[in-house]
Amino acid sequence: MKLALVQLNYHIGNYEENSNKIIAHIEEAKERGVDLVAFSELAVCGYPPLDLLTRQEFVEGAIAAIHDIAKHCQGIAAVVGGPSINPQARGKQLHNSAYFLADGVIKETIHKTLLPNYDVFDEYRYFQANQDFRVVNYKGKRIALTICEDLWDDQPTAAAFARNNLYTLSPMQKLAALKPDFMVNIAASPFSYHQENVRKQVVCKKAAEYRVPVAYVNQIGANTELIFDGGSMMVNSEGNITHRVPTFKEGVVDVETDSIDDVASDNLFETDPIKLIHDGIVLGIRDYFRKSGLQKAVIGLSGGIDSAVTAALAVRALGAENVHGILLPSQYSSGHSVSDAEDLAANLGIGTHTVAIKDVYQSVENAMAPVFDGREADVTEENIQARIRGLLLMAYSNKFGHILLNTSNKSEAAVGYGTLYGDMNGGLSVLGDVYKTDVFKLARYLNKDGEMVPENTIVKPPSAELRPDQKDSDSLPDYDVLDKVLFRYIELNRSPQSIVEEGFDKEVVRKAVRLVNFNEYKRFQTAPILRVSGKAFGVGRRMPLVAKY
Repeated sequence: MKLALVQLNYHIGNYEENSNKIIAHIEEAKERGVDLVAFSELAVCGYPPLDLLTRQEFVEGAIAAIHDIAKHCQGIAAVVGGPSINPQARGKQLHNSAYFLADGVIKETIHKTLLPNYDVFDEYRYFQANQDFRVVNYKGKRIALTICEDLWDDQPTAAAFARNNLYTLSPMQKLAALKPDFMVNIAASPFSYHQENVRKQVVCKKAAEYRVPVAYVNQIGANTELIFDGGSMMVNSEGNITHRVPTFKEGVVDVETDSIDDVASDNLFETDPIKLIHDGIVLGIRDYFRKSGLQKAVIGLSGGIDSAVTAALAVRALGAENVHGILLPSQYSSGHSVSDAEDLAANLGIGTHTVAIKDVYQSVENAMAPVFDGREADVTEENIQARIRGLLLMAYSNKFGHILLNTSNKSEAAVGYGTLYGDMNGGLSVLGDVYKTDVFKLARYLNKDGEMVPENTIVKPPSAELRPDQKDSDSLPDYDVLDKVLFRYIELNRSPQSIVEEGFDKEVVRKAVRLVNFNEYKRFQTAPILRVSGKAFGVGRRMPLVAKY
């Protein structure tokens, strides 16, 4: 059988665009003599649709689109993901389904068994789990259909102390007992910089364990925080990858299923985390703007590393003509900060405006003088400067329709080193899941083919420049140490004591953990953060704002 794996970028709720893409690829596959073409999970409506699934008209629209796509499946079959109605009187109203389309109609509807309910996933909120295991017969082949998590039954529980697996059954084990010729797994597996390698290991292990070839079809694109990198692949019964679709782009690969064991394996996967983070963020910015009907971005340029890397990534995603920089120097801004920002703008080819904030700050200081009388200057005055900058950036955003990109990195977000309604403003957080040490690595990566980020921006000590001679290191541990502690506490979910036992200074760990816990309220109010790690702030990390722990 000739099978086509089609990796596309879908738009949530845009049935017309999604269906037109799917139908176009079905027609092209017919011309190539393809027998079966496979698309990804919930392809017809986009993933994740979240509470749109609670709206009757949304679900009905998705199912109507499936019927329309089926009409084009004459002389060819297709597997398309979409929601379906649960006919049972008990349970959730919907299934997450793989529709098998042939002869112009829906021939089979196979449902997802394992419904992830951890990190960014909340599928059990909407869907009823499958309990019926069967294969689809088509052109003399027995085809097993599974959906994304159905291959991940070995998934460990999220708790760091747990030892048991999250699931109690293996859909692939059930289906392998029915002796399929091959399996199609349609997926919507989000990107993180280590996920591609993990995904490869899971799919290859399952194919080899059950001696069943697996066609894995993932989507690409970004939907708010979540980025999807694709990485669709064909794996033979020995667990070797024989065909792949490149990551971060739409693509198609055709596979002759009867001869895949004779195809040389292709196990080359990108392993450089900084390149993966770069590619993921560029795609995340581009799709956030395109799918929201937006075009132009504005960024506050401080001359620092975070705003420089954010601007460079935005230019790669949107084009220099769609990115504008605002320089907002204060009485504490060094001369090199202004010149570094100007050099950055020249390197990137973006337009800028300079709006000094000294006079505005003086006006606020004068206005508050009677209220603050007798009190020493402290962080309040620093925050006033940050909030003035935020006010002016939002004024530009309102007047010209540019979306403000937030430039805070993950290290700062973790310990609360940012000002609400000031430098934490923005419609999208570009670096909010990138630790400061990796921001520097991103700058070097951006400069590999010529300088984008000025060298002085990279080598000078980080500073908020809100008071004379201020340095980040005045109030925070060195980022090389801080980031390692934060990674263990946030991503690895380790206790402070276990981190200390690894050799980290007890006081540094205590301070870092206290700051992470205390500043939850700030992160609750921040912009959506592009997710590039296994545990980002936002929808995948839910902590109480009011707690004593």
